[in-house]
Amino acid sequence: MKRPLVCLAAVAALVSLLVGLLPVCAARSAAAETPVPLLAGVRVFPSVSAQSAVLTEAESGEVLFAKSADDRLPMASTTKIMTALVALEHAAPETIVTVPREAVGTEGSSVYLFEGEQLTLEQLLYALLLASANDAAVAIAYGVAGGVEPFAALMNEKAAALGLTNTHFVNPNGLDDPDHYTTARELAVIARAALGNDLIRKMVSTRKTAIPHNGEEGRRLLLNHNKLLRQYEGAIGMKTGFTKRSGRCLVSAAERNGVTLIAVTLNAPNDWNDHKTMLDQGFAALVSVPLCAADGISLQVPAVGGTEPEVTVANAEPKRLILPSGHGEITASVELPRFLYAPVAAGDAVGRVVWRLDGVPVCEVALLAKSDVGTPKKAGWFRRLWEKIFK
Repeated sequence: MKRPLVCLAAVAALVSLLVGLLPVCAARSAAAETPVPLLAGVRVFPSVSAQSAVLTEAESGEVLFAKSADDRLPMASTTKIMTALVALEHAAPETIVTVPREAVGTEGSSVYLFEGEQLTLEQLLYALLLASANDAAVAIAYGVAGGVEPFAALMNEKAAALGLTNTHFVNPNGLDDPDHYTTARELAVIARAALGNDLIRKMVSTRKTAIPHNGEEGRRLLLNHNKLLRQYEGAIGMKTGFTKRSGRCLVSAAERNGVTLIAVTLNAPNDWNDHKTMLDQGFAALVSVPLCAADGISLQVPAVGGTEPEVTVANAEPKRLILPSGHGEITASVELPRFLYAPVAAGDAVGRVVWRLDGVPVCEVALLAKSDVGTPKKAGWFRRLWEKIFK
């Protein structure tokens, strides 16, 4: 009569021990997931002509350089980055847009659209971003939202969703208006969001293309106004702008060796050189460190009570870090149980790899089971108890 009591007491003690460890494991995981501002101390100090400027690292959004970056200023045709972003969030690229009378003859840069002409949204966006066509901007506004005012409302909604508090739009093309403004810092946030759209990234990187001309045999040749695409290694784009009130405005992005930077200048007499200088210093200050490829970490873990003797575990996603040049020591540690109890399902997270920079956790990746490990039809009492509690 005493023997079963001893067994039950032993099992209860084991379960209590294991359950007691669970909060500790959860706390360690939560601590490792806390974002570490790896670039918080990185700053560059270029000399620029711009009234307002900012340089950011695209992946984290960390600001590397700022000059009067929170001053509200007009931004001319750099507005069109937000126009493209909003348009593609509310309509498919293949959407057919019929050019309204209101778009024809819009002042400033133009591709000379005809009333009633039909183009796809994608074609109009190429005209918008390469040729900076103000008439295309108005056509997009009507095609997506039914007019300039409702489209500007969508632009302002998107600005609010991005957390912008010093940006306001009244039109989709950037023509001067006292209530149409942004800051260098917030324009960089818009540019970062736009770079996350693959089609916009492709468009602003395109040097030239052609779109139909009023359904005729002729074509409209569109040339990208951004000189950096031809003059700067790794340039992605993004958008130029100018009015007499705003001065020269420029948003650029470039990628080198896994590091992507965004530069913004407002009212910059020497904007091309400003951007080259900012980008050069940014790239010199940062480095991309690859940690692992997808399935680059593959290990075998013994399986207890299963149909297979072991389980293959691996990381499903690649990992890398953007770090300051001359960063400290990077170390990695694998956290896995010594064995796994069957059953195990493919895709189960069974462990992780944690990377540390000078001893501080900065990144982690889950280790997942690569295949199923089942259990025999008849399982022992301990395994059945384990499954009931933890599965």
